[in-house]
Amino acid sequence: MEELIPSERGSSVSHNPEYSKQVLLQTFIDSPEKQQGLYRRTLFVVVISQIFGGAGLAAGITVGALLAQDMLGTDSYAGIPAALLTLGSAGAALLVGRLSQQFGRRIGLAGGFLTGGIGAIGVIISALTSNIFLLFASLLIYGAGFASNLQARYAGTDLAKPTQRATAVSIAMVSTTFGAVAGPNLVGVMGRFATSIGVPALAGPFILGAAAFILAGFVLLAFLRPDPLIVANAITKGQEVKKSNLLEKQSSKIEINQRGIVVGATIMVLTQIVMTSIMTMTPVYMKHHGHDLSEVGMVIGFHIGAMYLPSLVTGILVDKIGRTAMAVASGATLLTAGILAASAPADSMLTLIIALSLLGLGWNFGLISGTALIIDSTDPSTRAKTQGTVDVLVALAGASGGAISGMVVAQTSYAGLSFAGGFLSLLLIPVVIWSRSSQRMADKS
Repeated sequence: MEELIPSERGSSVSHNPEYSKQVLLQTFIDSPEKQQGLYRRTLFVVVISQIFGGAGLAAGITVGALLAQDMLGTDSYAGIPAALLTLGSAGAALLVGRLSQQFGRRIGLAGGFLTGGIGAIGVIISALTSNIFLLFASLLIYGAGFASNLQARYAGTDLAKPTQRATAVSIAMVSTTFGAVAGPNLVGVMGRFATSIGVPALAGPFILGAAAFILAGFVLLAFLRPDPLIVANAITKGQEVKKSNLLEKQSSKIEINQRGIVVGATIMVLTQIVMTSIMTMTPVYMKHHGHDLSEVGMVIGFHIGAMYLPSLVTGILVDKIGRTAMAVASGATLLTAGILAASAPADSMLTLIIALSLLGLGWNFGLISGTALIIDSTDPSTRAKTQGTVDVLVALAGASGGAISGMVVAQTSYAGLSFAGGFLSLLLIPVVIWSRSSQRMADKS
């Protein structure tokens, strides 16, 4: 019997990796201070990975369509790269979520980034060999990096207190901005570098994309330890043991949390459809009315800036004044953006900049408030899997919004699309009312 008891001199039990893991987890379960220390460390690692991930994200978006156009000799299929990236992102979001749930955030997110890096290498090879089929397959794989970049916002929240969750999401999103801004600005530099080593210039940004995604993956593999989701799950299980006599309240909470997941997902899906549909057709509208590419780039640049840069303030507001209040603010902002875009004179750059900036800001409000609701409503034992599923819906919503927007403009006009998108955002109001009614039920139970 004495051989089974670990001693200070060491034993087979104490040298067992599983035993060591359990001891480590127990130190976090017993120490709120260590939990907060790991929360801050995790957030720092996520920020570093998101800076690299943002660079990879922007590189693919910037020249994917141009590369397809150059290889095919026509612009008829130039929209395929964006569609493939979106589909790849949607499929990978599901896989990354499931891998994260089973093995932890470190394996799930790093695996997605590294897969995205492999996809970028495939794009470079396809450009060298002029193989359009390899290009399309590689772009699909490259979408895994997009999925990891989006899901990394959840990793910093696993150990966050309820009043820190939206702020943690916003910090991850702000850090993405640094890479996303740097990526497009390095297109010319990477194009010249690619030419100097015998690679087509348009494949140059994918060299940056491959390096960025692979670096993001290695940062997570090396430094995201202990895994925040595994620790959060252990903490929750420890709390459940102490509260095993509250089964009735727990079953009631599960029902309410399911509503929270539906509400959070609906907010993100609606804002994604509205934002993507209007944003997709704005460059086309501007080109038809005589704006040059630099003006189009300026408007879209302000739009992307408004999508990410306000995140830190948004996160604080979501934590301070509430998730549903900011969801309502999202709907109001998107409605204003739609009306302004619809009524803007075609030659007014200022009005278009304001309209597209409000469109990005409304999306920002919706994504962060919806994300916070998802986190609030999930248990660590199922959280990553649920988050991955929701992100699939968000990605597909974006693809649908982009596809439908062209049809709507063809049948009506850009103004008609903008009005429709703005008023679609009003659906957030009944969603919020339903959410608040479920919260009142929770308070009474």
